[in-house]
Amino acid sequence: QVQLVESGGGLVQPGGSLRLSCAASRSLFSIDTVAWYRQAPGKQRELVASMPRGSSADYADSVKGRFTISRDYARNTVNLQMNSLKPQDTAVYYCQIRIAPNIDPYWGQGTQVTVSS
Repeated sequence: QVQLVESGGGLVQPGGSLRLSCAASRSLFSIDTVAWYRQAPGKQRELVASMPRGSSADYADSVKGRFTISRDYARNTVNLQMNSLKPQDTAVYYCQIRIAPNIDPYWGQGTQVTVSS
């Protein structure tokens, strides 16, 4: 079992920034893939960013150039730096890790991000 605890969400004005963190209960060194998803009210959960081990990150077109995913191996955290936020970025953001391709992923509890003036 792996526990994931997200933090860093909140209310921010359009154009602002937030940094989400996801603390894992185990080392990230052997984790296959880390990712962030989001789910807005009335919409399906969507992939925001993912980072396979040893590979570069992939981003949804809607966040490219604004969001950056990273792994902090020293702190066992997965971070999502979000800049130039827009109202359409409002959603609950979820951290996901996948230990191996053939094993069900683990999810965090979610953190609310609201972009509004």
